[in-house]
Amino acid sequence: MLKYNRLDCLPSSEELPSSDDTPVDNELQVLIPSLLSAVLALIWQNREDWFFGINMGVYYDLAKPAIVPDGFLSLGVERFVGEQGRLCYVLWDEDGVVPSLVLEIVSKTYNAEYEQKKFDYAQMGVLYYIVYAPTRQRRRRQRLEVHRLVNGEYVLQSGDIIWMPEIGLGIGRERGTYQAFTREWLYWYDENGNRYKTPEEIARESQQQLQDLLAKLEERGIDPNTL
Repeated sequence: MLKYNRLDCLPSSEELPSSDDTPVDNELQVLIPSLLSAVLALIWQNREDWFFGINMGVYYDLAKPAIVPDGFLSLGVERFVGEQGRLCYVLWDEDGVVPSLVLEIVSKTYNAEYEQKKFDYAQMGVLYYIVYAPTRQRRRRQRLEVHRLVNGEYVLQSGDIIWMPEIGLGIGRERGTYQAFTREWLYWYDENGNRYKTPEEIARESQQQLQDLLAKLEERGIDPNTL
């Protein structure tokens, strides 16, 4: 006798829309999560149990349309799925793993980041909901807000750098340069408040170290091509 499995009847990520087709109205909505993703790829390069999605649909209820965060982080899932990668993030395809962290960048056209989306993510069970206003600051709102889910409701966390022990990362804002764009960015930090370096910073440091080494060899009259 065949056993009925409800999961077999649910649509897969290939059958669902991958986003809501709403264009971003500010390039920071892509650049900011892209920087966070690039740094994660460095500090967690030996881990395969995480996924960071950018502007990707998240399906958590078959009766509801996907929610499309600017960025989200899930732990305990495969980092890469097939050669094509994920088209969208579907909870019933991910063994029910809810994103641990969701990031929303406040856009030029206000999109309920502080109200409806906050409620939706709490319903989904997202542990950390982060809202960042990169271009302006609303009254009675901080530029960067990190909310932690406690008993079904989000509680605003205090501090300039918020440590998230369940994730093993801290998040904060700091002025820097990414893709030749100098402004304030969001960065990951370790437990001691030390900022993790970006790929560009590491590449510049490596280049500088190489130049310093070549200069020292030249001072000693050593041809580096002979080494």
